[in-house]
Amino acid sequence: MDILNRMNDFIWSLPLLALLMGTHIYFTCKLHFPQRNLWYAIKLSMGKADNTDQNLSPFSALATTLAATLGTGNIIGVSTAVALGGPGAIFWCWITGILGMATAYSECYLSVLFRQRRPDGTYVGGPMYVLKNGLHNGFLGTIYAACTLIAAFGVGCTTQANSVTQAATATFHLSPHFVGIILAFLTGTVILGGVKSIANICERMVPAISFVYLFGCLLLLLLYYKQLPDAISLILRDAFSFASVAGGVAGGTLQHAVRYGIARGLFTNEAGIGTSAIAAAASHTTHPRIQAYVSMTAVFWDTVVMCLITGIVIVANMLYDPDSVIGVAQTDLTAAAFSHLPYVGNAFLTVSLAAFAITTLIGWSYFGEKATEYLMGNKGIPYYKLGYILMIYFGAIIPMNLVWECTDLINALMILPNVLALYLLRNHIKP
Repeated sequence: MDILNRMNDFIWSLPLLALLMGTHIYFTCKLHFPQRNLWYAIKLSMGKADNTDQNLSPFSALATTLAATLGTGNIIGVSTAVALGGPGAIFWCWITGILGMATAYSECYLSVLFRQRRPDGTYVGGPMYVLKNGLHNGFLGTIYAACTLIAAFGVGCTTQANSVTQAATATFHLSPHFVGIILAFLTGTVILGGVKSIANICERMVPAISFVYLFGCLLLLLLYYKQLPDAISLILRDAFSFASVAGGVAGGTLQHAVRYGIARGLFTNEAGIGTSAIAAAASHTTHPRIQAYVSMTAVFWDTVVMCLITGIVIVANMLYDPDSVIGVAQTDLTAAAFSHLPYVGNAFLTVSLAAFAITTLIGWSYFGEKATEYLMGNKGIPYYKLGYILMIYFGAIIPMNLVWECTDLINALMILPNVLALYLLRNHIKP
């Protein structure tokens, strides 16, 4: 843990944060603020999910992306961001989402542009194919695919399984081994069915789970309505304060607010990492611009909406009931807020977290599968799926702090080749 902490403190220092935010700002300006077309992008994303051919529809690709990104980052990740970076981390997480939409647009545009058509008529793509076909650098493509494969086992598996285990153990007193086995079984039955099975489950589960979770958050905001103005003011003041304006578990300086806000924002929406482009490339859309706009909305829903609302709920609860956050673990600030939800309390949060985690496990299994295919061909996919299912179980029983530190490290390693491709191929991207 000490080694990982030192490595992450070095990697996530000013240069990498500046690179990431600079990339978001650069493509926002270069593409003439594509966020202004958000409503058009949302309307495109709401089109009928037609999966009659062998490829995914634009909506299915979006649902698969949201399945992979909506999860513990929106619930546990936001909690750790506030605990380690203070309330101001919410603002920087939100800014990462706003500006990150342009980067997500660029990643998906290039992945559709440089994807490959397989003999069976299906498309395959992602940053590894952009590096290979766009930059003509197969070595960097292999490096990125290897990082994606590692991330699938780490970011995709362990953070989800571990978060569900922590919540289920605290709420229902279930054995971590039992939770890990159940998660592995449920996920395995879906991913063994192939890409169509993954897409069909994501289309149905993601909208329903998101609506239920947001409904619970809105109920809490109604409960905390008197604290809302102060909560928003605290977030904004703490975002630019060199000395924390909030003490206790949520105290943090400007450096910590920026570091953890951007890191957690990146973890949950993955803009800059490029994994969402893997699903975008599998769409049957013929024009890169259309799928790029559709996929851009994933960042909006994931970070601009879900993370922001979760963060406001956490900070409002800190003002509503300060005693509820004293001495709690950094991952439990969200649970402290949801404990005030009438009748259902933390059971609601635990069930929501489990449902989100299952969809994330399913979505990330697809990313890892495409990375395996790039590295080893179809022959390696059965072994990958078996390893992925087993890793879900092991992820349920390893220490949480180790999981999150490894997640930050893997995310950082995936940014560099992806951002390099974005800059070198920037003239291919059209608004």
